[in-house]
Amino acid sequence: MSAATDTPVGSSVVPSTWDRVRSWSPGQRYLPVIATVVVFLSLFSAGGIRYEGFADPQVFLSLFLDNAFLIVLAVGMTFVILTGGIDLSVGSVVALSTVIAARTLEAGWAAPAAIAAVLLVGTVIGLLHGVLIQYLGIQPFIATLAGMFLARGLCFLLAERSIPIDDETFSTIAFATITLPGGYYTTWTAVVALATVVVAAYVLARRRFGRTVYAVGGSEASALLMGLRVARTKVAVYAVSGFCAALGGLLFSLYMLSGNSLHAVGMELDAIAAVVIGGTLLTGGRGLVVGSLVGVLVLGTIQTFISFDGTLSSWWTKITIGVLLLAFVMVQRLATRRQP
Repeated sequence: MSAATDTPVGSSVVPSTWDRVRSWSPGQRYLPVIATVVVFLSLFSAGGIRYEGFADPQVFLSLFLDNAFLIVLAVGMTFVILTGGIDLSVGSVVALSTVIAARTLEAGWAAPAAIAAVLLVGTVIGLLHGVLIQYLGIQPFIATLAGMFLARGLCFLLAERSIPIDDETFSTIAFATITLPGGYYTTWTAVVALATVVVAAYVLARRRFGRTVYAVGGSEASALLMGLRVARTKVAVYAVSGFCAALGGLLFSLYMLSGNSLHAVGMELDAIAAVVIGGTLLTGGRGLVVGSLVGVLVLGTIQTFISFDGTLSSWWTKITIGVLLLAFVMVQRLATRRQP
């Protein structure tokens, strides 16, 4: 052998950048999110091909503007579903939050005090759900269903009519825009929603609480054997969901500038659908909050598609979401069956 062709003993061959790119493959945990991104890009591309102006960047930004409250709701729901639970009360808490905001502002409260009251009420409702589920052994479906009726009933007690919000601070935030390069714009509500996603993603990926959430959803018994704070974590995720529902209610009140007992009817189902379409397992233990964000964008794209068409009934939104939801649940079922 010639010295020119031999690799010296002890030396290592460093792969080139191209070799690393060719050999890279995403981890299994990212595959559901990638599938959701593919669905979103396919829907958005189909709209861009079919309808003039659909592919405009401002239409894409409008998905965040029009669904900021749902993004925040989906974040809270992700925490709950990751532990294997469910929260059916978030839509009613959104409505209650709009009513509390409208009522307190109508009574002369300062905007910061009204906002604090809304967030406190939502967090307390979520905390009560967690206590009922963890310490009294009530199933999450039943506990949060009771919370749903409670919150909606409180709405009607506090306001039998729609209450307009004409507070100067709320109006200023609602109509304020942030100009982006190219003349496009976004709103502060969208910024708050994206900031919520970033914070939640960091907590789930980097903090002990987030790792415990995944551990509880994967196997609660194993989490207990590892000495993790299972009870505290299960209560905390429902408090997080309640807080996110209240924050989503504030964003919805800015979107509608009114408090109404009939707001957000069925929104909890949209949040659950977005989380599942985003790749989070209903059995818990696997999922990413970024996937829930993309799931909301998928729902928003379907609504935009129907709006651009102008001839389709709005019920096609529900039909399409139902088909997608069923498809993703079936894929999840098949994937979990193949696991050892």
